[in-house]
Amino acid sequence: MDSSPSRPRPLSRRGLLVAALTLLAPPVFAQPAPAAPRLPVVASFSILGDLVRSVGGDRVDVATIVGADGDAHVYQPTPQDGRRLAAANIVFVNGLGFEGWIDRLVSASKTKARILVASRAVTPRKEGEGIDPHAWQDVANVKIYIANIRDALVEADPDGAERYKANAAAYLHALGALDAEIVAAIGAIPRARRRIVSTHDAFGYFSARYGVDFIAPQGVSTDAEASARDLARIVDAVKSHKVAAVFLENVVDPRLARRIAAETGAKVGGTLYSDALSAPDGPASTYIRLMRHNVTELTNALAP
Repeated sequence: MDSSPSRPRPLSRRGLLVAALTLLAPPVFAQPAPAAPRLPVVASFSILGDLVRSVGGDRVDVATIVGADGDAHVYQPTPQDGRRLAAANIVFVNGLGFEGWIDRLVSASKTKARILVASRAVTPRKEGEGIDPHAWQDVANVKIYIANIRDALVEADPDGAERYKANAAAYLHALGALDAEIVAAIGAIPRARRRIVSTHDAFGYFSARYGVDFIAPQGVSTDAEASARDLARIVDAVKSHKVAAVFLENVVDPRLARRIAAETGAKVGGTLYSDALSAPDGPASTYIRLMRHNVTELTNALAP
């Protein structure tokens, strides 16, 4: 019996063709798993929306009700806002009475979303008989907002917990640097010069933290017109305290500040961003940029 190894049989013409096509065919890779759907959330106004995006990153889909340059004090919700709430997993609100319309909107939308008050655990500042809602003007308060946002996202989306915690930690570090930057910039201005007029009283927390005195003809809300008595009081205060500048705000009619400046001789400073971000191509398109812009405008106007 022949024990020599058998020779491979030559491929047929059909076999050669199949082999050639196999070599030319592109390699077959495993298809990536489809991306997990992003968590649908709603933020009541643009500054809060930016904070939620900073923590949520690409795991959240953030819809903002009151957008850039919008005035949340006088906002009128739309049917589209109701649909957004109905589809959301979490609705982030500032609280402290800032969104006077939010309870009606939540009720009308019949949403099952969790309503998360971002200012929870902030020590509120009293203003007359009410509460000042503009807590984000003190960077230390925004650290509390970030912690509340992080915890709510972790609870709603445990698979993203590590991402949310890392994003929040990075943002908290950036806030620490921002706070120190503001303290240094304002500290370089002589204390006697740190007096300005703004068009509504949105900067009480900033004043308490950083030591700038703000005089405003409107209260903490823009939904009431300043009276003739209010204007007269402000004009007298500007003259008696030798206020350096009158500032406009992006959410308030600028004619008010210009009128005060014309009657007092104080110069009109730049625009301060109080209750809303600027458009994406503007100078205050994020919370951190907003605070830096405001401090730059203040120091430019108040420097000797």
